[in-house]
Amino acid sequence: MWVDGGGGLVRWLWPLVVALWSSSSSVCAYFITVDAHAEECFFDRVSSGTKLSLMFEVAEGGFLDIDVHITGPDGKKIYSGERESNGKYTFAAHMDGVYKYCFSNKMSTMTPKIVMFSVDVGEKPKTEVDKDAEATQNKLEEMISELSTALTAVKHEQEYMEVRERIHRAINDNTNSRVVLWSFFEALVLVAMTLGQVYYLKRFFEVRRVI
Repeated sequence: MWVDGGGGLVRWLWPLVVALWSSSSSVCAYFITVDAHAEECFFDRVSSGTKLSLMFEVAEGGFLDIDVHITGPDGKKIYSGERESNGKYTFAAHMDGVYKYCFSNKMSTMTPKIVMFSVDVGEKPKTEVDKDAEATQNKLEEMISELSTALTAVKHEQEYMEVRERIHRAINDNTNSRVVLWSFFEALVLVAMTLGQVYYLKRFFEVRRVI
């Protein structure tokens, strides 16, 4: 009975493993460097009705800002943002074709920017035949789908928190360095003032002999 139960357990868990692997493969995360006066673009070919989600975060460089543009296959601007530090935008493809995501650093004169972004491409819209087949799915498959969606959201959140932690750590390190340098400068000034006062008092109380 234990062997049969184990085999049954494997048969129940195998769809879960496949679904989780499939869901993780649909999410792409990247770190890119956008030079000053430059623009980096990426492309995805999807079918009409497919949901796409773009999440981005400026990790390093300047004032941590970047221009973001999303363009459809027909050249229509789907989203346009200027000097943004982070954000998340979700939309449904209005037609079949290639969708373009661009990160522009043209407003910067000399500072490159490091940008982390992830693109989540949803499932292709289901046809009537697919909907009829979906109606016959059991409760386990529905739970697998919900779990896959939740894991994708958790993965995005972890990537976002990782970048935020890196930014805050860099700010803290920079602040700490400035505090140390300022303390060192104050110590030098204090030593210089002490030596100056000693020299002045010594000269003030010095007895001058008149020959």
